[in-house]
Amino acid sequence: MLAAIGSASMLAILLIGLQLAGAVIARHRAEAAADVAALAGAAQVLLDAGAACSRAGEIAAANGALLADCAIQEMDLTVTVAVPVSLGILGGTASGRARAGPVSPPIG
Repeated sequence: MLAAIGSASMLAILLIGLQLAGAVIARHRAEAAADVAALAGAAQVLLDAGAACSRAGEIAAANGALLADCAIQEMDLTVTVAVPVSLGILGGTASGRARAGPVSPPIG
């Protein structure tokens, strides 16, 4: 009987660990998608600022993410993306945020 309880406990710990690993992986995917979406959108800001967020959304979608927010401030583009997370019976979204823009010239 104690062996069965021990086995059940180990199985529960394993399942929780796998769910946590899935959440961490989803977070990394969201951050990577936000990075490339921000870079692609920022490259578009100089050519056509109106199309920058659209381009960021296309790139986010190509990386399995949904563009949740996009803002242009001066020449910087900030994006927030969401990636769905499947945690067994639980679910949710992992988000990532990134900013990209031109490099400032060095001072002095």
